[in-house]
Amino acid sequence: MLIYPLEWPIGWARARSHSHSKFGAGQRGAHLGTARKFLEAELERLGATDVKISTNIRPAGGAAHFPQEAREPGDHGAAVYFRIKNEQRALACDKWLRVADNLHALALHIEAIRGQLRWGVGSVEQAFGGYKALPAMGARKLWYEVLALPHTANKAEIERKRLELLGRLHPDKPGGDAELAAEINAAYREALEVLKAEARP
Repeated sequence: MLIYPLEWPIGWARARSHSHSKFGAGQRGAHLGTARKFLEAELERLGATDVKISTNIRPAGGAAHFPQEAREPGDHGAAVYFRIKNEQRALACDKWLRVADNLHALALHIEAIRGQLRWGVGSVEQAFGGYKALPAMGARKLWYEVLALPHTANKAEIERKRLELLGRLHPDKPGGDAELAAEINAAYREALEVLKAEARP
């Protein structure tokens, strides 16, 4: 599944400098669709489930695939969320100046970890022990605190508030904040899960 806009893992540092990669044919950089398939294939080989790839490229066809022609966003970062043995993990990269190259780098990282696991030195739990998808640093806020809503809010109110907040805080906007936008999106997903569990509209 593709998630837009980019949900950068809370607590992860952003790169201080960015470079052009030498990935792909002729070292011209990775192709967006190919990089996604490479990342998904490496995660599948690892045994990961519930894979969500997040970037600032708006998906085409719902959350199914990237558009044929995608404008490079101002924030080139890419993050992937997945489960390993029912533990939620996250990886992110924004070292490179193109989203495709950051996706490709994530796939190469997982490929390298899979190589290490083959030598039998450690387990997959050890390999990914430092990549837990963490809540906000410090005391974790509840979804309705993040969205500034009553805990009785319905789906329409939650969706309206999310759009309102992202309208101000999206990293592509002047004065936007990538970490706050990610926190809002995480709270939104949690709210929907609560509504579903409680069978509320």
